[in-house]
Amino acid sequence: MTSSENVNFFDQCSSPVGIGSELYNLVLGFYYSEAQLLDNLRFKEWGDTLAEDLKYSVPLRQTRLVKEQESSVIHSMRHMYDDYRSIMGRVMRLSGESAWAEDPASRVRRFVSNVQVYATTKPDELCVVSYLLITRNRFDDDHFDLIPCERRDLLRVSGDSFKLANREVILDQVLLGTPNLAIFL
Repeated sequence: MTSSENVNFFDQCSSPVGIGSELYNLVLGFYYSEAQLLDNLRFKEWGDTLAEDLKYSVPLRQTRLVKEQESSVIHSMRHMYDDYRSIMGRVMRLSGESAWAEDPASRVRRFVSNVQVYATTKPDELCVVSYLLITRNRFDDDHFDLIPCERRDLLRVSGDSFKLANREVILDQVLLGTPNLAIFL
């Protein structure tokens, strides 16, 4: 996602959806279900919540002066840049017997908060900004990794739920506090 695409994300977000409204609660339910699916290693079911035109990006961060904060996210360099096909390849690998980076699997908890939902010019799409805090423990370690981030999502209405059409994850850390990103954010 380029810098102009990032601006377009916020440009397409219009009026906020009321907190506690039926639509807001449906979006919140979608995020809670997504976290539960991923935390419980139900990757194939999570894959069913993805739109086939999905773009999934995790750009790099740089430390900048306060007046340069807007340029702290480097969209031309990424930890991850996937589409539906590559994500589903990862889902198949993690669901099979060749996911050595995650066998044994990390013990992960995803805490979703600060969810803000916005209408868009398209009646079947919503902009959603949320905060995510991931705790991750591996092997027999007595410590866990923290991965704090902001997610900027485009959700598309699909039946009585949603499909994830675009996700940009803005990590809070410049240097990752975890050995790899073999998990979904």
